Amino acid sequence: MRSVRSFFGFWYDFIVRGHWTVADGVVLALTGTALLALVHVVVWWLLPPAVVGLLALSLVRPRRPWR
Repeated sequence: MRSVRSFFGFWYDFIVRGHWTVADGVVLALTGTALLALVHVVVWWLLPPAVVGLLALSLVRPRRPWR
């Protein structure tokens, strides 16, 4: 049980505490793609610009230094 808790604790710390805005953007992009695909819209093009935009956001946005 301890190893499972450590595994999920690592991913929580890495994603949520690292760049929560990027994590939200990925969830939003995947949700938007899935919803548009359900109504038979061709949406293969949506994820690449979302990834590039989120990468740019994560590089430009100032971050607090690690303690």
